[in-house]
Amino acid sequence: MSNIDTHRIAERFAGLHAEQRRVVYEKIRSQGFGIGQFPILSRPVSQQTTCSPSYAQLRQWFLWRLDPQSSAYHITGALSLKGGLDSDALWGSFAALISRHEALRTVFRDDGAGEVMQVVQAESSFACHEVDLVNMPKAEREVAIENQVALLCNDPFDLEQGPLLRVGILRLAEEEHLLVVVMHHIISDGWSMQLIIDEFAADYSARVTGETWQPPVLPIQYADYALWQRQWMEAGEKERQLDYWQRELGDEHPVLQLPTDRPRRNDGYYHAARHHMVLPESLINGLRKRTQSQGATLFMTLLTGFQALLYRYTGQEDIRVGVPIANRHRTEAQGVVGLFVNTQVLRNTLYGRLSLTEALEQGKRAALGAQEHQDLPFEQLVEALQPERSLSHTPLFQVMFNYQQQDHGSLQSLPGLELSTWPLEQGRAQLELTLNVVERMDGCLEASFVYAEELFDATTIERLAQHYTVILQALAEMPERALSDIELLDKAERLKLQEWGVNTQRHPAAQPIHHLIERQAEATPEASALVFDDQSLSYAELNTRANQLAHYLIGLGVKPETRVGIAMERSIEMVVGLLAILKAGGAYVPLDPEYPTERLAFIAEDSGIELLLTQHHLRGSLPVADSLSVVELDRLDVAHHASTNPAVVLHGEHLAYVIYTSGSTGRPKGAAIRHDALTNCMVWMQETYQLTDAVLHKAPFGFDVSVWEIFWPLSVGSRLVIAQPGDHRDPERIIGLIQRHGVTTLNFVPSMLKAFLTYPDVKAKTRLKHIMCGGEAVPATLQQDVAECLDGANLHDLYGPTETTIHVTHWWCRDDAHRQIPIGRPISGTRTYVLDGELNLVPQGVAGELYLGGVSLARGYLNRSDLTAERFVADPFTEGERLYRTGDLVRWREDG
Repeated sequence: MSNIDTHRIAERFAGLHAEQRRVVYEKIRSQGFGIGQFPILSRPVSQQTTCSPSYAQLRQWFLWRLDPQSSAYHITGALSLKGGLDSDALWGSFAALISRHEALRTVFRDDGAGEVMQVVQAESSFACHEVDLVNMPKAEREVAIENQVALLCNDPFDLEQGPLLRVGILRLAEEEHLLVVVMHHIISDGWSMQLIIDEFAADYSARVTGETWQPPVLPIQYADYALWQRQWMEAGEKERQLDYWQRELGDEHPVLQLPTDRPRRNDGYYHAARHHMVLPESLINGLRKRTQSQGATLFMTLLTGFQALLYRYTGQEDIRVGVPIANRHRTEAQGVVGLFVNTQVLRNTLYGRLSLTEALEQGKRAALGAQEHQDLPFEQLVEALQPERSLSHTPLFQVMFNYQQQDHGSLQSLPGLELSTWPLEQGRAQLELTLNVVERMDGCLEASFVYAEELFDATTIERLAQHYTVILQALAEMPERALSDIELLDKAERLKLQEWGVNTQRHPAAQPIHHLIERQAEATPEASALVFDDQSLSYAELNTRANQLAHYLIGLGVKPETRVGIAMERSIEMVVGLLAILKAGGAYVPLDPEYPTERLAFIAEDSGIELLLTQHHLRGSLPVADSLSVVELDRLDVAHHASTNPAVVLHGEHLAYVIYTSGSTGRPKGAAIRHDALTNCMVWMQETYQLTDAVLHKAPFGFDVSVWEIFWPLSVGSRLVIAQPGDHRDPERIIGLIQRHGVTTLNFVPSMLKAFLTYPDVKAKTRLKHIMCGGEAVPATLQQDVAECLDGANLHDLYGPTETTIHVTHWWCRDDAHRQIPIGRPISGTRTYVLDGELNLVPQGVAGELYLGGVSLARGYLNRSDLTAERFVADPFTEGERLYRTGDLVRWREDG
């Protein structure tokens, strides 16, 4: 088909009604032709002044109507001009630009029927500002420059009245000026800015030198393109291109969850900051070779590297990035100023074992497909796919990649002027993260990460940028490498994470916990050890009673590794029973009497206990097997047994107790805890908190927090105050115990602590020093609540799954109600790692699964070697050691 034929068909097509155009479009498509073969025509006389906007302009109009004061969509640029500036030539050049390009003198108005129209004004008007700051003192001038630039850049545009182009000249010295140009995005884009720069430079130079510059005639204006776009899209091209994008993006549209340093806002409003870097020349050369070898483009390679980075930072496999395209594939549009830019969503499905070569091949395929379907406006795509909408994030994608080839060389040729760029404040961030890559004419690549500064620290983005170069380096040099095998962290980062995550302190000389209690009985025999209701025991009395019971248990066959069940309510007999089991060498298995019968029966059978210690009034309610020996401690007389410390030989690997998981994720599992681990935890607690007063034991002893409540104070010579059954649910009774017995240290789950703090006169009635929190995430606001309600009390966050010994990380909460409270750093002898699905260390701030190692680990699950092998894995960093997979997603931050 000749150009004459296509032009004639285009003219006829433009003159048809909407339904007729659909018929012609179908015929054109059936004959193998596409819209790219038909020219964009000048619009008819009836629409020269007023016509419908493009789809992109329509979106900008709606955004402006939602927030007319916003500067988020202002396009800004500033230049420092040194030398003799010809102001008349400058203003004349801008006037000529506006006269030549209709878009620069267009405004937008409601047509009265609910539709918006673009109105092309005849006069070449624009907002020009000249301010003379020469005679100001230097300090005042710097402030004035900042204020004037902010005013020029951020003063809202009125899209209905215009003008939508603002030019400012600030005179700083006799031969020094600052040129500021600001446009609303509805009339311009990045390509247009380059056109404006080139035409301004040519026109200004001609005016100053007295020469004549005659720009080429524009075949169309932007409004012509807007009309052409609507006619073809509505005729059927929209459906054709939309079909491709629906198949490409599917029905589900996941939100990319970048790890942030601070919580996201519900309204998604953030200020922008920038991190800039220049890629090394050697890296650029390597990337060009890799690009050529795979038949790709540099854009595809850089985008693939960015998508790989996002995969490693989020762990999400469906990576979608917004990509602005110039949309200037039509020759008629090459030299026209206007909002041609479109946004496409480029998807890459990644996984750990995918090679970089394969990732680039997928990226190449997606980019080529997008290029063939680039006319569909992004707004139409969003409307058709209908993703879940939220003010907190953009639809279909949450990060953007922008690649531009830029040449500002024309500015260097301005007669009599020396020019340099002037950095501007970033204003509002349109997205959480945008990567802008600019390829200069000399081949240099500059990358700028524009980010929401309320979400990210500057150091976080600097680190992310460094990891981007690591991935690009791998793309250039080791394209066969799998994504998960790329080592993002350098040596310094690895050492820092090791310093944070590995506590090398050990307590090799520490004895089993019951020996520590025996030592206290020898050192301070008359000191008060236990208090329960109106009963009390000294250390000597406690040790004697536990010894007598221990010798009795030994006589029943209890020895190292023997598991002894204990089902008792809180009482002195319960503590004596626990201590006696340990002294006999056995491991206790707590069976909380308040547990459902089915759970008690399961624990008794699964743990393999052959002996059960209990109280007379509980025996009838316990599911006791016929083969199980039962001892009622409150009716047992062991006074005739030896009162000396049993001489049972134990080593650190022997069992101390078995505690069962809740079973919320399946059948309960018994975590087998060793003596070394228990002692390590108790010694660490004393070194850290220096307990000297009383501790309140109120936790159900089926939970491992009860272990430290009981054994920490007894192992250091302090006093253990035992709450009666049910006391832990009553704040008034807890406060009474605190008052009567001088309790200074106790444990709460955060929700119970919050309720406790609301009790009247809690500050006046307590003198608490340490409040230990665990079992739930600690709200940041709880710190302030504790400070206000409990003067002088310290709040501590302690974390540890059942598969470890009570707690393995700790945090001394500070008064910072604006940040989430971390679970903290590891206790002594403990290793903590944050790893991805391929057991790689994740960077600081990136979410990964928490893995635990060291002395604090349980031996495994009792009688469940299959589950033990699944959850207790080989430590990839320490030969012969194990790690426990917690399943908890965490991340390192600078302070915890």
